[in-house]
Parts: sequence; C-alpha cells; structure tokens
Amino acid sequence: MQCPKCRRLVLWTTTEAGKRLAVDIEPDVEGNTAVYRNGTGTWVSRRPTDELPVMRWERLHKPHVATCPGPMPRHGRPVPPVLPPGVADMSAYRRKARGRP
Repeated sequence: MQCPKCRRLVLWTTTEAGKRLAVDIEPDVEGNTAVYRNGTGTWVSRRPTDELPVMRWERLHKPHVATCPGPMPRHGRPVPPVLPPGVADMSAYRRKARGRP
C-alpha cells in the first residue's frame, strides 16, 4: 500500500489496541515497533518492552509517521471551497442570524 501523503510504500499493521499503524516497509534496527504476521496473515505491530522484548519472529520497523516527507497537517480554519457559479455563500447570513460578527 502507499502512504496517501508521500506515495511511498508502507506496511499497514494493526496494533494490540486494534488501531491501524503504517510502518516503513523495510525493517530498521533503530526502529521502535515490532512487526510480525499472525496466523491469519494480518500484519500486527506492538511496542517492545523490557518485560516482552523483540521475539525472533518479529522485525523492528520505524513508524512511517516518523519518516514521512509528506506535507505536515495544517491547523486552523479549513480553506472554504470555491462555490460553483450560481451558488450563494450562506455562511455570512448564518453568522449574522446567530449574532456573531
């Protein structure tokens, strides 16, 4: 699969909490995420700890969010979409009706 921001190949895994996590496709000894394939073929990731270190069937990978060169998410107000011809912008009317400037 590809990263939607930078189009690099990533490996989508499922964490122990059931969340999706993209990791770089190549193993990295400096990574902090242990990745393995379970019996159903699903890629699973977890954080190694002192109590449960990396097992021999797991490989260390870096989370893709740490290495993605894609654009950073923008914060603040979203840019309003350009309205097609003949469509009126009602946001000013709604603000005025609610008593906002």
